[in-house]
Amino acid sequence: MNDYLISAVLGVIEGLTEFLPVSSTAHLRLAEALFHLDLADPYWKMYTVVIQLGAVLCLPVYFRARIVKFLTLPRGDRPLARHPLALVLVAFVVTAVPAFLLSKLIGKHLESLTIIGSALLVGGVVMAVVDLVRAPWEKEGPQAPGTPIRTWDMENTTLAQAIFIGACQILSAVFPGTSRSMSTIAAGQIARMSRAAALEFSFFLSIPTMFAATGYDLLKSVLGRNAAVPALDAHGWTVLAIGFVVSFIVAYGSVAALMAWVRRRGFLPFAVYRVLIGIVVLIWALKH
Repeated sequence: MNDYLISAVLGVIEGLTEFLPVSSTAHLRLAEALFHLDLADPYWKMYTVVIQLGAVLCLPVYFRARIVKFLTLPRGDRPLARHPLALVLVAFVVTAVPAFLLSKLIGKHLESLTIIGSALLVGGVVMAVVDLVRAPWEKEGPQAPGTPIRTWDMENTTLAQAIFIGACQILSAVFPGTSRSMSTIAAGQIARMSRAAALEFSFFLSIPTMFAATGYDLLKSVLGRNAAVPALDAHGWTVLAIGFVVSFIVAYGSVAALMAWVRRRGFLPFAVYRVLIGIVVLIWALKH
């Protein structure tokens, strides 16, 4: 398979899995193993960061109207600390500081198929249990008697919910395969948010989180102690461009589809898929 086709396939995988609660890291590691790509090669390290950036850039484009609405949201009696975007930044800070301090530990775990498979499996079980418990009230809506759900819209997220979601997001940084979106969505539901509110908060939280992560990775590849910036020719730039564009387009479509799907059907299919792919990864790890 030539590099252009490999780049397109990896771009599709990144775009599909970055925001679905199934772990883009796990799927990219499996794809790179299948294509026999050298993960230590500076070019492919940079390529992974670039296609991730392509996926992340789709979010401010997709949510541009919501971002404008939040920026012009009347203050009223709401303190600044209760503003939705301020709460997103709170959750980001709660995640960013421990994740930065644990960056060496994260690097050791990044390529461990055993950890990735276990995280997929455990995360799938957690997501299934949380979603099934909430399902009856999700169907009936805010008027359901005895509903444990207190936050139906992202605008009404509380400070405690934001801190809890940010803390749970640390798990995805430390244990590849957990999935950043799975940890934040499940955390939101546990914190008594509706599926839609938890999903939207997860999307907004991924904007600063992923921009910071990809920016940090790029800086390490250029300025780090073991930095090795590959010299790019026309072929190298074309491969990067294909992966970036494909990742952006596919991620945009997956975000739109996920928003529509979750409001009607929930997260159970993704949980089942996580369990199945986790078993596959663990079997792969045992054989290799």
